[in-house]
Amino acid sequence: MSVLDSVREPRDLRRLSADELDTLAREVRDLLVSSVSVTGGHLGPNLGAVELTIAVHRVFDSPQDPVVFDTGHQAYVHKMLTGRADRFATLRQQGGLSGYPSRAESPHDWVENSHASTALSYVDGLSKAFAVRAEVDRTVVGVVGDGALTGGMAWEALNTIATGGRPVVIVVNDNGRSYTPTVGGLAAHLTGLRTNPRYEQVLDLVKTALGRTRLVGPPLYEALHGVKRGLKDVLAPQGLFEDLGLKYVGPVDGHDRIALEQALLRAKRFRGPVIVHAVTRKGFGYGAAERDEADQMHSPRPFDRATGLPTGAPVREWTHVFREEMVAVGAARPDVVAVTAAMLHPTGLDAFAAAYPGRCFDVGIAEQHATTSAAGMAMGGLHPVVAVYATFLNRAFDQVLMDCALHRCGVTFVLDRAGVTGEDGASHNGVWDMSVFPVVPGLRIAAPRDGARLRELLREALGVSDAPTLVRFPKGPVPDDLPAVDRIGGVDVLVRDGQRDVLLVGVGAMACTGVDAAARLAAQGIGVTVVDPRWPVPVDPGLVELARSHRVVVTVEDNSRTSGVGALIAQALRDAEVSTPLRDFGVPARFLQHAKRAQVLAEVGLTAQVLAREVAGLVARLDAADEPSPSRTFGA
Repeated sequence: MSVLDSVREPRDLRRLSADELDTLAREVRDLLVSSVSVTGGHLGPNLGAVELTIAVHRVFDSPQDPVVFDTGHQAYVHKMLTGRADRFATLRQQGGLSGYPSRAESPHDWVENSHASTALSYVDGLSKAFAVRAEVDRTVVGVVGDGALTGGMAWEALNTIATGGRPVVIVVNDNGRSYTPTVGGLAAHLTGLRTNPRYEQVLDLVKTALGRTRLVGPPLYEALHGVKRGLKDVLAPQGLFEDLGLKYVGPVDGHDRIALEQALLRAKRFRGPVIVHAVTRKGFGYGAAERDEADQMHSPRPFDRATGLPTGAPVREWTHVFREEMVAVGAARPDVVAVTAAMLHPTGLDAFAAAYPGRCFDVGIAEQHATTSAAGMAMGGLHPVVAVYATFLNRAFDQVLMDCALHRCGVTFVLDRAGVTGEDGASHNGVWDMSVFPVVPGLRIAAPRDGARLRELLREALGVSDAPTLVRFPKGPVPDDLPAVDRIGGVDVLVRDGQRDVLLVGVGAMACTGVDAAARLAAQGIGVTVVDPRWPVPVDPGLVELARSHRVVVTVEDNSRTSGVGALIAQALRDAEVSTPLRDFGVPARFLQHAKRAQVLAEVGLTAQVLAREVAGLVARLDAADEPSPSRTFGA
């Protein structure tokens, strides 16, 4: 039996010898690489957190002492040490382990929301609950990356935790990176802590890390070594945290288990709020991940274990099209700037940043700040493109409403991973934007069906200077271009049948599904007109007129059915006194579990087969209602 096989719960770690713990760390890394190379997932963050997670679980008594991971993508090791190592081959697969903490999987998983900078607020609330219930023997532990500390919500929580006097231990897992090198003033301060000469045990680690960072590199290490940043920073580098009222321990070598345990024990015994600053190396122990300057190993697809290179044929994705078009737009429009929230590479802005470095701004994990900063840029005569994952713009709704729309600012939000994303699970699906943001006055939403439309609609959005716009597209391969046979108003007609039974409105990527469904229905003698609204918000008048000439309208979207595009079109038909009935298909109002995108779409009925079957039944019911009329006529 391996050492890892013998660990079924954290308390088992306390009986292991030092040699067995070293073996355990090697076995955990081996399982991480072997599993993620097959399933895909977050590799680099977890390789860097092995000793840290072992130390946390040896010192604290989970789940009695809650351990809350910020973002949660670095909790794979935690899953292994809490009885789930034997299921790791099912990671991110339908019915298998989630890629984030999951309350359904284990009582050791307290929080499963994988949005960053939130953990410390949960920690604050848990510590308050234990204090009110007089459960004074419990310590709450928050494991927070340095990237998460660029988010304002984390600092709001720190402000409260610091004055509470409750037993809270905040472990800062500082690898200098979120997806890519962490940016901003806090990052600079942490760099100061890491490079302070008083902490000789981490200097070599820091020197190595800086040597791998293209934008700073070895010269910065030498400069930081010699620059005097004021007496307080030189002699008391923990000042930033202690000024808040937090005791500070560190920096500690995050790969030295003994030093980590000593630091964590000191923090636990204090019985108040303490910061433990652990310096780790992302990808530690696996050469391909350690050398990964572009952070491809942060969350890789399946890859060859020996080389670290992706397996399978290269896939052209929606993000690739956006990446290329932004560079082209940048050349033609010097007023266009790009903004992102620690997502430079994942959203495809890296090429724009390389081509126009003075016009690309990464604000860290701070979507609210990114949005209002973009509004300010628009006020100053620029046209900002804010590129984030669709699910993360939810966090900045108030800023889109009050800071962009109220001030009639021309800001374009590009929402990658819109719709069903699949393996990343409930919190990463981008199925709310077309339900939430249409309430913003003046805002327009574009949903391209293919790569050509993405290029076209992005440029149209950049032509809007007096209101915010959203351009959304899904995760995964971009389909072949699907040309229109006609355009009515701003609506593209993709399939036209002279027998106008059904007007099928396919929104964005669902337009291709609509075309496939129409072919199935045509084989049954049902006439379908398939249209792509291109700009589903607001509803185009041409779409309303098309609805008037059909027997029934069917909408399909990979967005929440509740208050989605179908509901907006139904409202527009009522307002225009169009009596054509409407049936809407979309994502049900529930959180979707992790699986491949195609599997999730099938589960919620958003496939051509299911759509054709449902529409055929709908037409049959209309036919039955028309009887005994001997014939039927259709509008011109």
